Amino acid sequence: MMALAEKIQQYFSGLVVRKDLSKLVKGNALVPTYVLEYLLGQYCATDNEESIRTGIETVKNILREHYVNRNEAELIKSKIKEEGRHKIIDRITVSLNDRTGTYEASFSSLGIKKVIVDSEYVKEHPKLLVGGVWCILDMEYHHEDNPAHNPWYIDTLKPIQISNVDFESYMNARKKFSTGEWINLIIQSLGFNPEELGERNKLFQLVRLIPFCENNYNLIELGPKGTGKSHIFSEFSPHGILVSGGEVTLAKLFVNNSTGKLGLVGYWDVVAF
Repeated sequence: MMALAEKIQQYFSGLVVRKDLSKLVKGNALVPTYVLEYLLGQYCATDNEESIRTGIETVKNILREHYVNRNEAELIKSKIKEEGRHKIIDRITVSLNDRTGTYEASFSSLGIKKVIVDSEYVKEHPKLLVGGVWCILDMEYHHEDNPAHNPWYIDTLKPIQISNVDFESYMNARKKFSTGEWINLIIQSLGFNPEELGERNKLFQLVRLIPFCENNYNLIELGPKGTGKSHIFSEFSPHGILVSGGEVTLAKLFVNNSTGKLGLVGYWDVVAF
């Protein structure tokens, strides 16, 4: 397996994140694994142990200073007010106020609503309109005597996801791996140790990824709780969304005939429930 690890580092240099590091930095942050890995990818995409240790501390500091824990929402709001500007990590959902013609954001952990969002952000990231997206935001506070005025402002907004992929380089790197090596690489990317899984179990894990690769693919998996059925869909990718079974309706999935609002399937690559 060491040979495979070296091979991965060789052909995907600067793109590799050790999956075990996410557990070291998560702490009490209730964020999906891909959010942590996005941050780790900024500071720990190396095999140099000293750089990794430094990167881990940097990510821990980012989470400590900028992740919004719901229990500390008032503290963060106070910090934004007193400093005038503060960077936060939170899950936001945007909706259109049809009376004013503006887009407004609701913050999952910070607990503030009706914060104006520039329409350019919505055009660039339409998934903000459905289901909520984890973002890094620069927030500002500007108080006015007008009680109708919302003092919260979004200065910058950046969804936590990779902006572009060099597919040609990816395919060229793929050619350097055998089928068995590539399967093990994918299994590692899911957060599992391929040495602990048999071939049949590896294939089960790969089947769960088919909806991310194939259009209009419907998959039903039956099994008891705690067997990892939903883990991939909630933790693996920002392009998929997991919703509670009781919250699923035809209108929410496809289109609301009353309002004409497009449902989850229209915005997300994978919808699981």
